[in-house]
Amino acid sequence: MPLMLTFVVILFDQLTKALIVMNYPREGVFITDPFGNDFLWIIHVRNKAIAFSIGLGLPDGFRTVLFIVLPFAVIIGLIVYYFRSNEFTQVQRWAVAGIIGGGIGNLLDRAFRPAGVVDFISVNFFGLFGLSRWPTFNIADSSVVVCGILLFVSVMLMSGQKQGELRV
Repeated sequence: MPLMLTFVVILFDQLTKALIVMNYPREGVFITDPFGNDFLWIIHVRNKAIAFSIGLGLPDGFRTVLFIVLPFAVIIGLIVYYFRSNEFTQVQRWAVAGIIGGGIGNLLDRAFRPAGVVDFISVNFFGLFGLSRWPTFNIADSSVVVCGILLFVSVMLMSGQKQGELRV
């Protein structure tokens, strides 16, 4: 059942990206401020690198290996581990499924969109860490981050329970 989340994330991620590209084909186009309060913007940008544009200056061939081949291998390894391991709790299975879905969503962009991964969600970060706005992201990015945090917290809680340090 948790793998349904993988497919839902991929579907919504690719659907939203397709809608952005179809309706606003030019990169860098500000689309809307839906709440009119400068908190959330929808804006079409492309990212040929990874989070925070890390690796943008790398040669194309190296970026291909680093951002397509390596993530593909990690996703395959995660899928194999998901099916072969009995160590995951139900919450952890859902979290891993969300990470896989987000990873595949962005991997599809890297493989089939030469202009880069489509990002379109921009949020006001109120100057925290020196950022006026958080770097623009998409549904796949959100899924990887939220499910990654959920997996981390779940593992830490289980680790604490096994050691007798934490009781929930």
